[in-house]
Amino acid sequence: MKISLIQQEYKGSKEKTIKHTVEMIKKAKGELVILQELHQSEYFCKCEDTKYFDYAESFDEDVEFWRKISEKQNIVLVTSLFEKVMDGIYYNTAVVFDKGKIAGKYRKNHIPDDPGFYEKFYFTPGDEMEPIDTSVGRLGVLVCWDQWYPEAARIMALKGAEILIYPTAIGYLMCPDDRVDELCEKENTTEEKQKMLNAWISVQRGHAVANGVYVVAVNRVGCEKDPSGVLGGIEFWGRSFVFGPQGEEIVIADDEEKVIDVDIDLKSAAEVRKIWPFFRDRRIENYDCLLKRYCKGKK
Repeated sequence: MKISLIQQEYKGSKEKTIKHTVEMIKKAKGELVILQELHQSEYFCKCEDTKYFDYAESFDEDVEFWRKISEKQNIVLVTSLFEKVMDGIYYNTAVVFDKGKIAGKYRKNHIPDDPGFYEKFYFTPGDEMEPIDTSVGRLGVLVCWDQWYPEAARIMALKGAEILIYPTAIGYLMCPDDRVDELCEKENTTEEKQKMLNAWISVQRGHAVANGVYVVAVNRVGCEKDPSGVLGGIEFWGRSFVFGPQGEEIVIADDEEKVIDVDIDLKSAAEVRKIWPFFRDRRIENYDCLLKRYCKGKK
């Protein structure tokens, strides 16, 4: 089947950004269309400010809007929205639509708290990892920081996910115009940027191989300033990609805004799992340590 990745930049307002996203979706050729993390707005977690909680007030209206887009375009659509449950409880939520119906949702489990990525201030961790059944297959939707955890990928695959999908917002920290501190200097060397990018790609490529599934990541592009002025902002690196079940590169994009159409074959992934039966050979009786925060080994 054909899938489409929508890699785009923030257009300065929710209205302009959504309008542009819809135009990109119309150009997409895939049965499955995947949007990036928090695609309706700027990546607001660059600083801690309670005003951004207002973005979640429109969650129900946003769900209905994207449901209609899914129906009109006759596609399976993976979105990434800011969900309010009550004052003080908010989620980073991927809602999946199947040709006008809500197929399911996933609330981001792993929540970072790093310079420029202050997500613990905004998001409550999700409490389950369940694939979402759609007309194009069973989707293991995770979100951004989840992509660094082999446990999350494995759980989704063990529950039958045929594709692991990661809506993402990741990039390089930008130094403020009026100062260059040690952190900015370290993160902005060409060598360090390449290390970060390679690590991001490599860990997810490993998920594809270890679980015998396709892995898809859709990342932002463009530079977004930090309104607090503490950091310069974030330069999102794009590089949205698809890897096959043997780690084969299907596509890796550049850092430009674009629609990326890709053909994948879920039947081939099933054949790979027969040849490389990693699930069969797991020694689950020896994995108790994985349920602990820390394991002290024998001396």
